[in-house]
Amino acid sequence: MRKVAVVGAGKIGSTVVDLLAGSGAYEVLVIDQSAQALNGLNPRSKAQTAAMAIEDPQALAKALSDRFAVVNCAPYHLTTMVAEAAKLAGAHYLDLTEDVASSRVVRELAKDSKTAFIPQCGLAPGFITIAAWALAKHFDELHDVRLRVGALPRYPSNALNYNLTWSTDGVINEYCEPCEAIVNGRLREVPPLEECEEFSLDGVTYEAFNTSGGLGTLCQTLDGKVRNLNYRTIRYPGHAAIMKALLNDLGLRNRRPLLKDILENAVPATLQDVVIVFVTVSGMKDGRLMQETYVNRIYAQPVAGEVKSAIQITTASAVCAVVDMLADGKLPQTGFIRQEDIGLTDFLANRFGRYYAPEDQHTAFRTAAE
Repeated sequence: MRKVAVVGAGKIGSTVVDLLAGSGAYEVLVIDQSAQALNGLNPRSKAQTAAMAIEDPQALAKALSDRFAVVNCAPYHLTTMVAEAAKLAGAHYLDLTEDVASSRVVRELAKDSKTAFIPQCGLAPGFITIAAWALAKHFDELHDVRLRVGALPRYPSNALNYNLTWSTDGVINEYCEPCEAIVNGRLREVPPLEECEEFSLDGVTYEAFNTSGGLGTLCQTLDGKVRNLNYRTIRYPGHAAIMKALLNDLGLRNRRPLLKDILENAVPATLQDVVIVFVTVSGMKDGRLMQETYVNRIYAQPVAGEVKSAIQITTASAVCAVVDMLADGKLPQTGFIRQEDIGLTDFLANRFGRYYAPEDQHTAFRTAAE
């Protein structure tokens, strides 16, 4: 049985614990600075817990010393500290961060590491990159690669057309930080909440706009190989305009703790959500201009006897699948591992990756990806 540490006992961390411990293949230690959060874990997981501060990499490394891998589910501003501790402890490192600056530090830590460093293992970045790369490999010449992801309430009932479904800090960060993209063949940064577009899917209208971090390392991988590459977050129409007013006109992008307090006390959370994944790739194939698209929806469902939101399931199952693939020797065991290095077929065949879509969609997409 592999020993794994999960740092962070929040919405995503607790779901990771349920999945890994529930599989019977992992002995899980959960570390969080909040004893209250640890006490709220599902007792069925039978995970070990440790309440301790995680800002000190040296102290954290001692708690991680006998672990095969560390799954970092802590807030994005603690990413580099947990990564440093994992390296000191000699453990494999995985995280879920969408924060571009933190991921660059993780990449530097991986350069001389004797273990694997695999950041950005969630939904976006994470699975969205794996799916896009699988489609992109079908083309002789790439023109446009468009990635769209949204975690949305199924029953929106406020002016924002939104409910809190995951980390408030993470939402604010991706709405505020610059976004990587390739535009007309050139790698550049584009502003968040801009380039808003509308599209319809099965009769429902959505908007999508620039947000930070969703591409992972795909910009670097496809630099010089694609005309346009971008990532945008899906919301219901009207959301971007209100958020721009809050962040720009009222200046709350410079008062993030206040914005977090406002959102968490005014916007209800929900478990009744849907995750929409929409990837479109176009280019030349056998002398013809072609397009391939992958669309999927994932809904809330029970995990280990508790209903988990769709964003919890998609984020947690993705990183758990990568842990499994690492343990099975299907991924390199040292250095920096990109999401593009993870095979889609292996991912979807994994016991955790199977949470990602119904079996008929797995089969259809796997056939198209091979």
